[in-house]
Amino acid sequence: MTTTDTAPTGDLHDMTPNRIFEIAQGFMASKHLFAACELGVFEALGEGPVDLAGLAARTGLTRRTARISADAMVAIGLLERHGDRYANSSVAATFLSGATPADFRPLLRFWDRLSYPAWEDLAGALGRGRPAHEIFEIDDDLVPIMSAGIAAATAAACHALPEAAALPAGSRLLDIGGGTGSWSIALAAADPALTATVFELPFVAPVAREQLRATAYSDRLDVHVGDILVADDLPRGYDAFLLANLVHCFAPETNQSILHRIRAAAEPGARLLLADFWTDPTHTQPLPAALMAGEFAIHVNDGDVYSVEEGTAWLHDTGWRCLDHRLLAGPISVIVAETA
Repeated sequence: MTTTDTAPTGDLHDMTPNRIFEIAQGFMASKHLFAACELGVFEALGEGPVDLAGLAARTGLTRRTARISADAMVAIGLLERHGDRYANSSVAATFLSGATPADFRPLLRFWDRLSYPAWEDLAGALGRGRPAHEIFEIDDDLVPIMSAGIAAATAAACHALPEAAALPAGSRLLDIGGGTGSWSIALAAADPALTATVFELPFVAPVAREQLRATAYSDRLDVHVGDILVADDLPRGYDAFLLANLVHCFAPETNQSILHRIRAAAEPGARLLLADFWTDPTHTQPLPAALMAGEFAIHVNDGDVYSVEEGTAWLHDTGWRCLDHRLLAGPISVIVAETA
């Protein structure tokens, strides 16, 4: 019989499984949050504090189920309870009530409808080394939910990008895999001379066109249908390129191939922006990025998170010179490069 050094060294009477309970019950907190969002609890309390009878009347819930939902939200800190009256916390009022432009409700719908069911197969995806179904295979009716959710998740980072990117005035930007165009919109808002093209797959392009038409910058923003993995699809004539939330979809070799392809199409002195969940060398910080690696493993064949050091090495090998790495918002940061 052999022994190892892995046995606990402390007094078992001083140890508790509380941390395990806290982590393992996280799915319950998530589902309570998703349900409260779907049922309109935060919007209802945006009208002002109210007791259970009032909350039930505003949401259409029974008094019992309104209490279950509201008390769960109090327990996790998103609602406040003063006597018998409930109110939104400042965080919920800002991000979940629908009363401000900083609306996280689309992100919660995306996580509830698309991410949460897929996470049931995390062990299977990790064991197989590939997902059962890629996110690109989702039903058409879920595409707007996906697009709106991603836009909400990246809104703060989009807002921070123009200052961090410091693109030359009047840049001609190709926003590769740009989704609904939110990154391009942010850059266009900051520079009245900038023009941008969202380069997207056929099933996303119509959503992007609709989104861009509704902006004040529709005369400077357009959509080009194509696939970055197809060599002949990349359009020419751009002096700035953006890859936002795309690197994590591919293996390192594919990312290097993409960077080679962009370099071949780039004008001299062109800028390149790589916005993603860049990590430290250990891939454990920032924490949300480390957790998101599971999301990418579930949804795309080669999905993963990468360190800043890995990204800069790819740039060096594909004809780019790294200029800086700058934080945007939350776990999202941007690597800024130019043609070498």
